[in-house]
Amino acid sequence: MKRTISLIAGVFGMLTISFAQTFVPLVENKPSSFRGLATYGKETVWISGSKGTVGYSTDKGKNWQWVNPMGYENIDFRDIAVINKKEVLIMGIGSPAIVLKTKDAGKTWTKVYEDNRPDIFLDDLTLDGKIGYILGDPIEGAFQLLKTTDKGDSWKDVSNEFILFADSGEAAFAASGSSMKQWKERLYIGTGGRYASFFDLNPKALRVDKYDCPIVAGKASAGIFAIDFINPNTGIAVGGDYLSDQDNSNSILLTNDAGKNWFRPDTPVQGYRSDVCYITEKIVLATGTSGTDISYDGGMNWKNISQDSFNTISKSSDSKTIYLTGSNGNIFKLIL
Repeated sequence: MKRTISLIAGVFGMLTISFAQTFVPLVENKPSSFRGLATYGKETVWISGSKGTVGYSTDKGKNWQWVNPMGYENIDFRDIAVINKKEVLIMGIGSPAIVLKTKDAGKTWTKVYEDNRPDIFLDDLTLDGKIGYILGDPIEGAFQLLKTTDKGDSWKDVSNEFILFADSGEAAFAASGSSMKQWKERLYIGTGGRYASFFDLNPKALRVDKYDCPIVAGKASAGIFAIDFINPNTGIAVGGDYLSDQDNSNSILLTNDAGKNWFRPDTPVQGYRSDVCYITEKIVLATGTSGTDISYDGGMNWKNISQDSFNTISKSSDSKTIYLTGSNGNIFKLIL
């Protein structure tokens, strides 16, 4: 009897909380597709996107400064990493693939990496302290991997040191800059395309493990688009097929053993999702072009809270301010 009462109370609590969710527009109809999104501290948020667009706010999105790098108006800056109040990295994806860094909050930008190979395509940028990585699509059967040990001032190609073998037709996605996750000494990577895989890279141990991930895959538009972990073992992978973005048959999986095995939630998200973010250990958000879903039990059960299109999620350092960006030049704040 107690168990039944507790279950009913839990469901009622979820329904009650769901009514408090509010999406607040901060920027709309900017002529850029925003996919780079990162926060610093409690109030600062940076975004990057197509047409060389870069901007930031230091007051939780009330006011914005646009600091587009001159001479890069045609670059699609798909990912961004904020180091501190002044230092920021932005990544341009295609040939030439470039990384720019500012040390004065966007007043000036310095090129810190460039790759002019015609088949280069960068997918993701991640930074934790001084250590960071950039992931690129496979060339000659292996994913490209860059590493920095000085907060992005310089980058070294380590693709031959940590070989991330790619199956035929396997690639990564640059939809949200979330296909990688750093966790102290380890680097997790999710892939897709013809095959969906999960890499566990331990640079200190000079070890790379690759596991199958049974999320929907089999074609260039499907696979893992984003991963997030709340601890070294517990994580979530989202994706699906962005060309069938309302298909939720197999677009989210969970792991509790660092990606060795994956299982489905009891109640899935409602379609293709390009990003996922742990707000707390229990509260998790997933978003994509067909909507946004929330879980209050660590990802086991999901409820749709919006059908608006977004690409990316990020949260403030205190987890109290949540931002979402989309392809229509839109930046929103989500109040839970």
